[in-house]
Parts: sequence; structure tokens; C-alpha cells
Amino acid sequence: MTARGSQGKVYMKIIGSFIVVGLAVLTARLSSSSSWIMYVGTYTGQTSKGIYAYRFDTSGGAVTPIDAAGGVAAETKDPSFLALHPNQRFLYAVGEDSNGSVSAFAIDDATGRLKLLNTVSSKGSAPCHLKFDRTGKWLFVANYNSGSIAAFPVHDGGTLGEASTFIQHSGSSKDPKRQTGPHAHSVNISPDNRFLVVMDLGLDKALVYRFDSTSGSLTPNDPPFATVTAGSGPRHMTFSTNGKFTYVLNELSSTVTAFDYDKRSGSLKEIQTLPALPADFAGVSSGAEIIVHPKGKFLYSSNRGHDSIAKYDIESKKGMLKSATWVATQGKTPRNFAIDPTGRYLFVANQDSNSIVVFRIDQKTGNLTATGTVLDVPSPVCVVFAAK
Repeated sequence: MTARGSQGKVYMKIIGSFIVVGLAVLTARLSSSSSWIMYVGTYTGQTSKGIYAYRFDTSGGAVTPIDAAGGVAAETKDPSFLALHPNQRFLYAVGEDSNGSVSAFAIDDATGRLKLLNTVSSKGSAPCHLKFDRTGKWLFVANYNSGSIAAFPVHDGGTLGEASTFIQHSGSSKDPKRQTGPHAHSVNISPDNRFLVVMDLGLDKALVYRFDSTSGSLTPNDPPFATVTAGSGPRHMTFSTNGKFTYVLNELSSTVTAFDYDKRSGSLKEIQTLPALPADFAGVSSGAEIIVHPKGKFLYSSNRGHDSIAKYDIESKKGMLKSATWVATQGKTPRNFAIDPTGRYLFVANQDSNSIVVFRIDQKTGNLTATGTVLDVPSPVCVVFAAK
């Protein structure tokens, strides 16, 4: 190794450490806030108008629309998935249709309403997921129908530039209906900001890219991917709080796969796969969302059809999962759910029953108990929280 190469690795390690420490400080500051705005992405149609917003008080758990008009924060088409900028000033939404777009919004501090800043092409069809890098300078987007990903620069004023990087996936897998081509379903940045891990449902692969935060470029890692069992259909993933493991929810097989994650090389090694559904369930169901609790002890995933949230206990040293327990979501088709910044509440977006149901999280066991709070929201798909 050359002297310059050695220095480069040291610099990258230092930068990665600053990012991790900075995020820890920001997370601690935000989690102490008691007042939040909860934004909800939806599928628009006969009832939904776009993005909805609610005030959430963590001290008592009260949730109310931002205004008497029903809480519409911005009218926009099919904002199915949302991402909040790390500075809490801007919100971003996909436009999940055949044209494919990504929109940037400024958050009004006083009202919680959203002001459209600009809209750019997602460079693919039906964008379904987006996420920031750790610096907030780049936004990644997954295009489901066309099976591609793109990275976009984020300007100081919150607007989006045109895509700096575009990657088209190719190939297929086992399922004759859902896997005849690539279907990028989620984009996931590593804790140290060095790798982007992409779940492609159509390929049964977790594709890993090296990320350059200076240029926004993505290049295939070595090895370039990890696989799940053919026909599984990986959808979403989450890192453990210590960054040593990742957990993938497979939509088609309704299973959860745990991987050992090597942060040096960005490689993934499967260590366990468990069912996301009870053994005695005989109906039709598919996985949707997966999240690790902020304390790192529990893992949750949602099941559409069984209409439940599964809870797993996490063994911290080896990353293994214990068999799940389930709680009904009190609605139909839990597309997405979110844990509030304090880690005390879990909000489930029941897409086909037009409701968000709030559960309290037992901090010792991770078990969920319905609070009795049910929000009427048309076709809710995604939930995010912004500090106020």
C-alpha cells in the first residue's frame, strides 16, 4: 500500500467517525424534544389529496391534525414514501407513478405546512423509496417498476439537482409473476456513509455499492451483492444499532433474513432466516416494513394479509433473532409503520382501512399495546417525524 493510500484510509476513517459522533449528538438532541410533526405519505385518489400532517406530543401521546381542515400539508400526486432531511427543515417525497418524480418541500416552522421547492425526474418508473446519506448532501431513490436507482445532489436551500448517478439493474429470478425483471425496492446507507445497500425484489439480491460522498458516485462493491433464497423477494432492510448486522424483510416469502455485516468491506453474510408469519397461518400475506427499535433490543416487521406486526428479540452479540410474537394492527394492509423518536410509540399505517393506529411499546419486553388512538387518514403509506 502506498503512503497516499494509507493516508486516504485514515482520512476516511476519521470522516466516518465524525459522521457517527455527529449523528449520535443530533439523535440525542432530537429525542429529548416533546413536540413533533408527523407527516404521512399516501396514495392519492378519490379521498387522499397528498401529504398529511399531525402534531404529536410525546409527553402525553396526543395526536391532532395541524389544522381544522383535516391536516393536508401539501397537495401532490402519490407521495407514497417520504424522507426528512437531517436538518429537519425539508421534506422529500416520491411521485410513485409511471413517469417517476421526486419533490422537495420546505417545512413551515409555524404551521407545519409544506411549500414545494422543486420537482425532478426520478430517472425511472414508480419510485417507491428514498433515503439521505449521512451528510444530507445526497438523496438516493429506488425505482420499482424499472428496477433502477439514482442519487441526487441536495442544494443548500433544499432544492434537488438532477441525478448525479444512475444505475440500471438487470436480470430476473424464480417467481414468474413478480421476478421477471429487476425491481429496486429500497436504498439503505451504511452507518459510516461508505456503502449503499439496495434491496432488489426482482433479483433476490442485496446489491452493495461503494459511495463517494464528495461526488455522489456509486460503484459496485467487491463482492457486489449478497443473495437470499430464490423467490424470497427482498423488500426493505435495517441495520442493527451497533452496525454489525442487517435484517432484511422478504416480501414474497414473508421471511426475515439476518446478515452479519462487515463494515470494512461492506460484505453481507447470511446467518439466519426466520418466518415473519405464525406457523398456523394459511392465508395470503406479504411483508412490508422492518425496523429495529432505537434501543437495539427488538426488531419489528409488518405483514399485509395477516395484518400484524411481528416482534423479534435481538441477541446483541451474535445478532440472532428469537422467534416472533404478533399483534394485530386493527386495520387492513399495514404498508408501513414508524417508531417515534422517543422509542415509546409505534404508528402503523393501515393502507386499505384508511387508518393509522398507535401502539405503546413496553421498554423492557418490546411488546405492543394499542393506546386507543386511531387516526382517519386516506390510504396512508409512510410515516416520518419532524422535530418542532
